[in-house]
Amino acid sequence: MSMRLIRSLWWSARTDGDAPFDTAHLKVYYPAIASGDDAERLTGVFAPDPADAPYPVVLLLSGVNVGQDSYRRFATALAESGFAVVTFDRVAELFGGQRGLTPGVDLAAARPDAYGTRPTCPTIPALLDAVAALNETEPLRGALDLDRVALGGHSAGGTVVLQSARFFPSVRAVFAWGAHTMVATMLGWDPGTVLPAQVECPVLLGVGTNDGVIRGSADRYGEGEDRPDPVARTFAEALPDGDHLLAVVPGANHFGIADADPTAARAFLDGPAEADALAPFARLTSLFLRTHLRDSATAREELAGFDDGLLLERR
Repeated sequence: MSMRLIRSLWWSARTDGDAPFDTAHLKVYYPAIASGDDAERLTGVFAPDPADAPYPVVLLLSGVNVGQDSYRRFATALAESGFAVVTFDRVAELFGGQRGLTPGVDLAAARPDAYGTRPTCPTIPALLDAVAALNETEPLRGALDLDRVALGGHSAGGTVVLQSARFFPSVRAVFAWGAHTMVATMLGWDPGTVLPAQVECPVLLGVGTNDGVIRGSADRYGEGEDRPDPVARTFAEALPDGDHLLAVVPGANHFGIADADPTAARAFLDGPAEADALAPFARLTSLFLRTHLRDSATAREELAGFDDGLLLERR
């Protein structure tokens, strides 16, 4: 696939929470075309490439305290495949009164008396509303396909995506890296409980064999570090029947698709990055999204034969 010009722009969305912790700052990556005119030169704003437009939308939810720029390379790779990719930063309440970067988690919605009745991520509808507003605003007016949406996430962002997707009818595919639906015992669940994913579409899960963050969080779920991989358990136990894919990257770690910031989050728990996960998982995700959002027969054929050093399991 030839390289495309990818540009980005900024936007804001009002979310839940009390001011000033009620705003998400979005970055939208999109295929663009260079005109060389004065307006482009003076503003740095490029028009969307009309080829393949309107573009299906990918919302990418980050891990806790992982800034959206950590996903710039991954988001750009997806946009090069013909998608508008939305990342965001949102500083809000975490746990125990702390504040930090969060995709947005409604903990009450993950308790036994409420799980499955509403999304665990209240930020998603605000993001979808923001994308709809962008689709009515230059330069992206009419360039976004609001009926073909994918939800993706890393770490906690992937977990809330898996717990929330079915509540949004426009969502046609879900993907996550380093994420699972095993739930913390502090929320009232038995140790080792894997919750059923709230999805009604194809799911791609990715994980590295050197994921030290998942391994180092085992006690949160009432388990020891020698437990079965919760991502593999999510794939086997939590997904409904469908066209799903598990990708294991030997030697990759929890931050395999991101450029980790050593001053924030929990990258200090992670295992060594003995293999590059970003490039092959981005290629796999692009094929997965082109298959299920664009109904591409070519992508489906390539996906069926995909290798690239990943260990794949289908169900």
